[in-house]
Amino acid sequence: MNSTPSGPTTFGQLPPSTWPGERLGLPRLGPHSVGRVGRRIAALVIDWAIAVGLTCLIWGYTLLNYDGFVVLGVFVLLQAVQLAAFGASIGHWLVGLRLITITGERAGLWRPIVRSVLLGLAVPALVWDSDQRGFHDKIAGTVLIRR
Repeated sequence: MNSTPSGPTTFGQLPPSTWPGERLGLPRLGPHSVGRVGRRIAALVIDWAIAVGLTCLIWGYTLLNYDGFVVLGVFVLLQAVQLAAFGASIGHWLVGLRLITITGERAGLWRPIVRSVLLGLAVPALVWDSDQRGFHDKIAGTVLIRR
């Protein structure tokens, strides 16, 4: 007699979420729900603009002539420091987001560093699951939620 499991046996076999964050026990909408793509992009644009501005001030570049790799380094450093210290970058804070672990705790020190370095590689941020968690968040065990 052939015995097959009646349901998923691993997390990878779970069906997609009905709403982002469902599998993590997060609400569909409102505070503590997963931060949606629009807010995340807005936060990214704000944080990138801050990194460009700081790079121009510190290294004497102009807004039309700067080294993108220097900006990327400043961006990653700012992300790691702000997320570890405050649980949100300036961009996240302005659009109402904060970073937590998937268990609901503060992200601590190592998670923001890993997340920020992977975000700097860009590819992990372009791939996400039905919970709208990018690969960088999945590896770090974090999720961006609404405040």
